[in-house]
Amino acid sequence: MTQNLKAVSVESRPDITQLIEKFENAEATVAVVGLGYVGLPLVNALYTNGFNVIGFDVDHKRVESLNAGKSPIKHIASESFAEMLEAGKFEATTSSDYLAKADAIIICVPTPLTRQREPDLKFVVETTKVIAKHLKPGQLITLESTTYPGTTSEVMKPILERETGLISGEHFFLAYSPEREDPGNEKFSAQNTPKVVGGDGEKALELATKLYEKFIGKVVSVSTPETAEAVKLTENIFRAVNIALVNELKVVYSKMGIDVWEVIDAASTKPFGFMPFYPGPGLGGHCIPIDPFYLTWKAREFDVHTRFIELAGEINNNMVRYVVDNLAEALSTHAEKSIKGSKILLCGVAYKRNVDDMRESPSLKIWEALEQRGAQVDYLDPYLPKIPATREHATLTGRESVAVSAETLKSYDAAFLATDHDNFDYEMLAQNCKLIVDTRNAFAKHGIVADHIVKT
Repeated sequence: MTQNLKAVSVESRPDITQLIEKFENAEATVAVVGLGYVGLPLVNALYTNGFNVIGFDVDHKRVESLNAGKSPIKHIASESFAEMLEAGKFEATTSSDYLAKADAIIICVPTPLTRQREPDLKFVVETTKVIAKHLKPGQLITLESTTYPGTTSEVMKPILERETGLISGEHFFLAYSPEREDPGNEKFSAQNTPKVVGGDGEKALELATKLYEKFIGKVVSVSTPETAEAVKLTENIFRAVNIALVNELKVVYSKMGIDVWEVIDAASTKPFGFMPFYPGPGLGGHCIPIDPFYLTWKAREFDVHTRFIELAGEINNNMVRYVVDNLAEALSTHAEKSIKGSKILLCGVAYKRNVDDMRESPSLKIWEALEQRGAQVDYLDPYLPKIPATREHATLTGRESVAVSAETLKSYDAAFLATDHDNFDYEMLAQNCKLIVDTRNAFAKHGIVADHIVKT
């Protein structure tokens, strides 16, 4: 219900010094909205640094699991959540009423694309409306979800002000701080990765900076939320464009009989002016395949065409077709078989090595492409023993990873390595698979070279 703006007295305009003290002393309660790959590492970091944490999610099963001390993500130990619960410092809930208890609310909800490759902000909008119902003077609201420049100020702020009668920068405080999660990275975590923060006004920036400084090693303050939003897009567009470049080089060098991985490794010995990126079967994860399209969409509002970014997206998207075509060629050359009727073992459905995250994984597109061409496909992935439900790949839901044995491996016409997990038994695969198509150069990295292993 909208508050009467006249009823919002001068006294209701909070003194931020009290909130700053609560942040500095870790006496604040922080709510994290969205308990996924971004939200849960934040929960862990906040608890580790002394904060009381409320976790909000609409997924009842996830909330029940967390309240039972079980982590839904493999790279975050269940013991961490059991410890939080025992200390009385964490509770997961599906009730938005708990948001009124928080001094700060951090939003980590999905920001996918529509089928037309346009931004889909429904989760951000719905979450903002829910927060508005419980917003109280003095709260800090921070968005971490990847989005286009202007979302915090042009989408969230009007909803919060319209629904509550409160004013951003006076009664509540709004900021944007892009997530920088890298699932499976053992060197960098939520706590030791520098955090970029942009606030809607000086007070919001000061508050957000003080909060993140307490549980993040280094905070980088920027002038506006739009700048912070642009930082996130720039980071991932940089990666997308460079990956597209090496993917294109892979295609060119392959025609010349040159090993692109050998080229990149040799080029990497140059101590300046070169940064290695490696080719693959396509792009995966929530960020790199999606983020560039947030900027290309927003750029059209300013009559700017992002040709370079769109070309990179086209090259990366075409890699699925390229590697499937190369599998077809390898089957024809080595086994005189076509894809139609062949039995294929897809090795790895996670989007990157050593994680159980299959968001936007090119493996799923490869799988469907193979079946559309008449192949019988099974998969092997120790991190994903069963395929969960997804909106884009509903036909794959519930399929289970095969049990590995020499006899099982020998039954396939080809193994297709899409994700190079460290815990694959590469020796066993090489010894028992009739044909292997390797999109990650994984076998060579393990010192295994053979005529029946084809790099693509």
